[in-house]
Amino acid sequence: MTHPAKKIDPESSDTKLLEAGRRALKIESQALEDLSARLDSSFVEVVNLLDHLISQSQHLVITGIGKSGLIGAKIAATFSSIGLPTIFLHAAEASHGDLGVLKPNDTLLMISNSGETEELLRLLPAINRRKCTLVAMTGAPESTLGRRAQLVLDVSVREEACSLNLVPTASTTATMALGDALAMALLAKRGFRPEDFAQFHPGGSLGRKLLTTVEDLMHSGDEVPTVPGDAEFFTVLDEMSSKRLGVTLVTDSKKHIIGIITDGYIRRLIENKTDTTQLKATGFMKPAPRHLDKNELAAKALQKMEEHQITSLVVSPDGVTLDGILHLHDLLKAGL
Repeated sequence: MTHPAKKIDPESSDTKLLEAGRRALKIESQALEDLSARLDSSFVEVVNLLDHLISQSQHLVITGIGKSGLIGAKIAATFSSIGLPTIFLHAAEASHGDLGVLKPNDTLLMISNSGETEELLRLLPAINRRKCTLVAMTGAPESTLGRRAQLVLDVSVREEACSLNLVPTASTTATMALGDALAMALLAKRGFRPEDFAQFHPGGSLGRKLLTTVEDLMHSGDEVPTVPGDAEFFTVLDEMSSKRLGVTLVTDSKKHIIGIITDGYIRRLIENKTDTTQLKATGFMKPAPRHLDKNELAAKALQKMEEHQITSLVVSPDGVTLDGILHLHDLLKAGL
């Protein structure tokens, strides 16, 4: 449950805290508006470059240090999640052996608000020797880094949200947002679909929904409860009890599906005090059970079960050929 916000005395110290927070948000919001208005052909060129890397199965290297390094790691993770293999290279570690991840003709994105970060500038000769394409994301396009880069993305801000204009706040927000903007523009260029996203997130709920098929979860072979059409009532009960799916399929001599019996049918027979001693499976089955192809997404199976208020689906391409059976519990176990 939610609790109503407490009223704050306009003269209290709490009011000053709220004002400080709102001021920070306003400054950072303004920084993003300025950044949006400043996007130009350089942004488009970088997006096209990233798209080319994907098309050529090449990777991107991002480097930075301090707050810029932390943001660089986040941007690298975002790019990787949408299909652009991206490596984050810690600028300080690069000078002590990690520069080996950078191959000749690679593309390197350097992040530095000042454009004069010593650890980054120290790498420039090695980058030049490798003939790498250098993209700078900096708040100072005329800095050393900005001048040495082939492409420059301007993330300058009017002021930091810090009252002393010292703590990286608005500048880091702008840099983070620009990384997201590049990623979203890249998605638009490549026509990215939910299915593509799921390929890189197989462990997430979206990945499970978009990648898991009926075949991945169904019961097949001896796990499928089946009885012949002339099976007696207690034979049906035994098969249902032993396979523990609350259902059995009725098949003919060619193992083709002719019907289904659920525990609900059994319960109704008992409730109605039906004489079951002479019953055969074909006498109380339901013909033409609902079915789904094994190549369909498991999420579709769940949708079909909910639509028809059933807990089991026959897995069959035509409703006759038996591939398996899928139970609601199988979907729940899979996190669907």
